[in-house]
Amino acid sequence: MGKRDDLIALYAKDLREKCGTEPDMDLLTKVTIGCGPSIYDADAATVAGSQKGELETVKTNFLMKKLGLPDSPDLMAAIDKVIETYGKSERNKYRAVVYYLLTKHFGKEAVYG
Repeated sequence: MGKRDDLIALYAKDLREKCGTEPDMDLLTKVTIGCGPSIYDADAATVAGSQKGELETVKTNFLMKKLGLPDSPDLMAAIDKVIETYGKSERNKYRAVVYYLLTKHFGKEAVYG
């Protein structure tokens, strides 16, 4: 297995153990690939759930640009819900896991079709 496969297995484990959900491995793989090289950078691979600027970036770059959602208070509410699901005290919130949960939340799996 390559490094990306190892990371996907790690993300799947987080989804099962920390988020209480059984991952759709095909979708998780596509979301991970969609994150590009950021998954290999320790800082870029995680989302700082307590930093408003970071959450704004997730909203703008992922929810609005990637998933094509219109700007609304629902977007930040969904991000907060995902951070809550992952666990606010959880130090490493992997970007691919956060993006996966947001994709599922909004029913936007077709974006990765």
